[in-house]
Parts: sequence; structure tokens; C-alpha cells
Amino acid sequence: MAPNMSLFSVNAIIILSTEDGSRVFAKYYKEPHHAPGTKDTPGPYSDLKSQKAFEKGLLEKTAKQTADIILYDNRIVLYKSESDVMIYVVGGLEENEIMLYNVILSIRDSLHLLFEQSVDKRTMHENYDLLSLAIDEIVDDGIILETDPTIIVTRVSKAPTKDITQLRGIDLSEQGMNNLAQLGKAKLGDWLRQGL
Repeated sequence: MAPNMSLFSVNAIIILSTEDGSRVFAKYYKEPHHAPGTKDTPGPYSDLKSQKAFEKGLLEKTAKQTADIILYDNRIVLYKSESDVMIYVVGGLEENEIMLYNVILSIRDSLHLLFEQSVDKRTMHENYDLLSLAIDEIVDDGIILETDPTIIVTRVSKAPTKDITQLRGIDLSEQGMNNLAQLGKAKLGDWLRQGL
């Protein structure tokens, strides 16, 4: 087995405003497991000051470029520009760029589906809960979980309000609950008899 075999691949996901460089969303991950005999050290951007300095330098470096990938501060950084925000995915030097590129594409496409093609700073602030849930569905503790935008959106999106009208026909009184319990007992009895 390779000595550095790990599922941990994403160091950070950052969304910055291109207008003023302010942070819209930032999540930094540190490796959860270390090799035996090594000391548990904090991640490279463990405090707010180093994070802000990294983000400022990153925005300055990518503001005028047209590529999707750069090497910055000994990290692979993939980025996409969407209206007035920049989306960044940061990984280690040894990480697979194509895998990280799939992560940034899934973030972008999921946000397009969630926000109905309006991916900008204002929409992200108004729907911050959906933004953070979508990113948590894609990456958890630096481990890539899902990259299919349609699956991510179905897990994150709010329940439709039209389904609430179907709940009106359900009897939630004490008699209704008793009827439900009796039906459950009858179905369980039938199921047990068929199984034996």
C-alpha cells in the first residue's frame, strides 16, 4: 500500500467577492488522520489572519488570469468566476487535478440549479443555508463525497410546498392515531404469519 494513501484531498473551498475581496464562504479542512509516530499539527491556515492573507493573495493572483488552475503557496488551486464571485477549490501538490476540477464544476453546477441560474454574491448571502449544505454534500472534512449536481440538489433543496396540501386529509386526532396503530398491528401480524 502507498504510504500517503488517503481519501483526504481538499484543503479548502473558498468563495470570494471579486468587487471588494470579501469572504462570501470559506471552509478550511485539516487532515483528520496522521501517520503513526507523527505529531498532530494544525493545518497551514489554522487561524483567521493566515486565512485572510491567503485569500487576499489568491484573489490578486487570479483576478487577471483566464486559466482554471494555478499553483499558489505550494497548493493546487482551481477556480471559476461566476458574475461577481470567484469559487476556489484548494488541494495539496500531490492531488489529482481532474478530481479537484470535478469538485469545482459540481459546486458551480449545483449552485446554478439551486439558485436558478442566478449565482451571485447577493443570492449566496440570501440562501447561505443552501450554499453551505450543498458544499457539505460535495465535500466533508476534505473528503469528496459526491460530484453529481442533480443528486446534490435533490439532497439539499427545500421540500415543495404543494405536498403540504396532501397532508390535510390525514386524521391526526387520538382516534386517527389509534386506527393507525391497529392497522400497523394487523399488517405486522400478517407479515409474521407469512414469514413463518
